[in-house]
Amino acid sequence: MQTQAPYQEVVAEYARIAGRYDRKWSFYIEATMQETIARLPLGEEDRLLDVGCGTGALLYRLATVHPPTRLVGVDPVPAMLKIARRKLPSDIALHEGWAEQLPFADAQFDLVVSCSMFHYVARPLDALIEMRRVLRPGGQLVLTDWCGDYLMCRLFERYQRLRAHAHARTYRTHECARMLKESGYAAVQIETYKINWLWGLMTARGTHVQA
Repeated sequence: MQTQAPYQEVVAEYARIAGRYDRKWSFYIEATMQETIARLPLGEEDRLLDVGCGTGALLYRLATVHPPTRLVGVDPVPAMLKIARRKLPSDIALHEGWAEQLPFADAQFDLVVSCSMFHYVARPLDALIEMRRVLRPGGQLVLTDWCGDYLMCRLFERYQRLRAHAHARTYRTHECARMLKESGYAAVQIETYKINWLWGLMTARGTHVQA
């Protein structure tokens, strides 16, 4: 798959750190997974897509309690997917792709989940619309990301902008809620919380209601 221009830096950066990513960010990955799973309304027969699945940490955790055949991951970085493939059951399908152009037909999933990816998306409304497209009517999006309501996240965003063009933007809760509603989601809910004394996240949920 050809790299989209806005994401060349993202692919290059994560290709460099793929081999040490899980070890370097172990606390953050574990905390983010716990908070996301706690807010994930996963039913026994639900088909779930993890957008920006990275090295497959969330899919690995979900596979212990959910049929692997109903779990799917997509990520734009081949090096991260290679690590995910080594750790995950073979029944979990992995695809290379972008949030703005998912390689799936309409209405394929009951849940779409995304962790710590959204701040890299250059066209957030396009990504949200595309994730809604692959949801069945009544399906839910569960999106966890950095939260601009917290001072440290805003400061780190500025730092990231200075050192890496790969970083796009950290959103505040009202901005995230507005984008979800503009993208056609209903019953939008957003929770904010800290995973330690310093770092704050938000998990947003929205339902695909067929017009």
